[in-house]
Amino acid sequence: MNKLKILFLCTGNSCRSQMAEGWAGKLKSDVIEAYSAGIEMHGLNPYAVKVMAEAGVDISGHKSKLLTELDGIDFDYVVTVCGHAHETCPFFPAKAKVIHVGFDDPPKLAKDAKTEEEKLNCYRRVRDEIKKFIDGLPSTEIIKKEKEYVGQ
Repeated sequence: MNKLKILFLCTGNSCRSQMAEGWAGKLKSDVIEAYSAGIEMHGLNPYAVKVMAEAGVDISGHKSKLLTELDGIDFDYVVTVCGHAHETCPFFPAKAKVIHVGFDDPPKLAKDAKTEEEKLNCYRRVRDEIKKFIDGLPSTEIIKKEKEYVGQ
């Protein structure tokens, strides 16, 4: 069976798209070939690395990538995980289906956190929401109902 090629796209490829790629690799590597990239390159977020490690997923070796670095890969799905990436998502050829599953931005959620633990809890919440979405892949029912997983 051919694996589905799924690209998780975010603005800076530093947090949400990296978490999604990590979860897909950990939970669904038998059916999904996961990639992540950004419209811009912001570098890997250390808090994302930390909370993913707490959950048993090592993304410390990931690097922030621009979408252009993945030219030539024939994706089945492009999942935009933030509003900006969805609004500025470039055209993808032929069969790539672009869907939007927006998750809150952990750095924005954590900007007013008073303690390190409060900050980490913001990242943990989004990490767990992304995991819930990835758990349901590659079911087309999940793809059709992506709005259920949008962060509040």
